[in-house]
Amino acid sequence: MKKGRWSLQSVIIVFVCVVVALSLLITDMLISSRVASGTKESQAEKAGNIARMVAHSPLVIEALSGKRDEKEIQKFANEMRKVTKVYFIVVMDMNGIRKSHPESKMVGKPFKGGDQGPVLKGKEYTSISKGSLKPSLRYFTPIKDAAGRQVGAVAVGISLNNVQKAVHKSRTGVYIGTVIGILIGILGAVILARYIKKILLGLEPFAISKLLEERSAMLQSVHEGIVAVDQESKVTLVNRAALKLFEKAGLQGNPIGKSIEEYMSSHRLSDLLKKGKTELDEEQNLNGITLLINRVPVIVGNKEVGAIATFRDKTEMQLLAEQLTGVRIYADALRAQAHEFMNKLHVIMGMVHMGYYEKVVDYINEMVGHRKSEFSFVTNKVKDPVLAGFIIGKLSYARESGVELSVSCDLPLPLPANANVSHGLITIVGNLVDNAIQAVNDCPTKKIAVDFDYGDDILTIEVKDTGKGMGEELQNQIFQKGFSTNGENRGLGLYLVTQAINKLEGELILSSKRGKGTVFTVYIPYKVRGEQQNDHRDDC
Repeated sequence: MKKGRWSLQSVIIVFVCVVVALSLLITDMLISSRVASGTKESQAEKAGNIARMVAHSPLVIEALSGKRDEKEIQKFANEMRKVTKVYFIVVMDMNGIRKSHPESKMVGKPFKGGDQGPVLKGKEYTSISKGSLKPSLRYFTPIKDAAGRQVGAVAVGISLNNVQKAVHKSRTGVYIGTVIGILIGILGAVILARYIKKILLGLEPFAISKLLEERSAMLQSVHEGIVAVDQESKVTLVNRAALKLFEKAGLQGNPIGKSIEEYMSSHRLSDLLKKGKTELDEEQNLNGITLLINRVPVIVGNKEVGAIATFRDKTEMQLLAEQLTGVRIYADALRAQAHEFMNKLHVIMGMVHMGYYEKVVDYINEMVGHRKSEFSFVTNKVKDPVLAGFIIGKLSYARESGVELSVSCDLPLPLPANANVSHGLITIVGNLVDNAIQAVNDCPTKKIAVDFDYGDDILTIEVKDTGKGMGEELQNQIFQKGFSTNGENRGLGLYLVTQAINKLEGELILSSKRGKGTVFTVYIPYKVRGEQQNDHRDDC
């Protein structure tokens, strides 16, 4: 420990002792007044209960009503006083004349104290006064007969000395508790200081502070996003890179202390805590941003205490984004179209060299007419130029592969309101068509039909092939990432299709039987702009 710095143990002991002493002192000040007030109230309540018992006694009521000898009241009151251990029980008539008193010579004389007036008017109350005896706390209750007519009153007194003794006795318990609390606080401070020192591996606060600063600087300098949660799925750490990514995804505020499920509902860190295993290179969509995430449980002493997620760097995310948005599919389609035209040019060049000029003209007219008809159909039916160009490219790619690909669309398909829908459709249609081309590759009949149907804000896409079909076992596996019947390093196509459909909140139905081909049917919510909806109705 450096000179001038207190050890952690010394700081904790002093701090805990001061806090305990101050808290118990303040508690004593607050409780003492309440104890005194509560004791007086309990004594008054005791007197009141006794007074009501006397007031409802048939003996007392009958004696005051003239139906019994009044001397019986004195005997009854003295017995009650001895049993209940109160200072006095005085029964008086409506004129304030005592019918009972601890001192027999006072019976028959007027009640003293000057506070009996309200009770003779039917009021029940407490009072502190001095009569023929010492000052006392008095409880007055009217006495009424069976007809409800007041025939007298009763006063039950408790000596103020007894009240003070009860208050002092109650406070004594508080004082003893205060002293014991301070002693326990000192002992607890010593034990706590030693326990904390053990947990911290003997490190002093300034050493811990230095380590924390170094860790924070290291985390903030990392370009990958880092998020850590505890066992209750609450965020305990977020670095600057992760916050920037969250802001880009539209998540506002600092997630520290919040539940990860509350801050980002699509995150699965809480699931990892239950599974207790590492997950690497998992794809996840966060409000339109595709991430690759590594999740690792944090284990201390063979016990899971939380989990850490790291977000992959920009280069790896861009590589995955290119696959999801269909950039590679665009390039493949354009390459296929270029190959097709190159083959056509080779045919034309050969016919020119051979001097078949008339046949060259017929061939060109046939080719241009076919391409024009095909291009006109697609552009008239599909208003999205990106999707239309992609379909034309796929038609060329299918012809080059020796597959007959037909596209049908009864009603025009308007532009989507959200551009992300176009990228999703390219991923879905491109992978389904590629999968169909592979399915019919070894079949005698190589036909694929793609049908678009739009209505009631729902787009239906059906891709049907004449391939060999699939059994139920294979159908349950083809959507898994990495599963493929065409060799290693494949199996992403249909997995990307399901990811894109889920992102668009759509649904996919697979129908296939061995020897009878396969049909993929996709249903996707498809919103268009208002003016396009009107144009679509006019086309209908």
